[in-house]
Amino acid sequence: MAKAPEDVLVVIYDQEYHMRGQLDPEYIHKLAKFLDGKMRSIAGRSHTVDSLRVAVLAALNIADEYHQMKARLDSYEKQVDERLHRCQEAVDHILKQAV
Repeated sequence: MAKAPEDVLVVIYDQEYHMRGQLDPEYIHKLAKFLDGKMRSIAGRSHTVDSLRVAVLAALNIADEYHQMKARLDSYEKQVDERLHRCQEAVDHILKQAV
């Protein structure tokens, strides 16, 4: 029988949220702490007190970080694929000469 999702209380930007899902409660707390930190950092830099505006700015900041990291990952994957292809060609060349 599947375990029922646990109710997890988190505080983000001085607001309490009851979260429920399949994620580990410690991980949910880690995510909430990360978001709270982003929002507080943005609020401090922008001198904004409107929590909705701070949340949107935090979401944009996180989306930017995500897309930059994804672009780097895509670039690394392309480099690895190119190197793998060169290695495969080298092995094929060596095997043809050995025959």
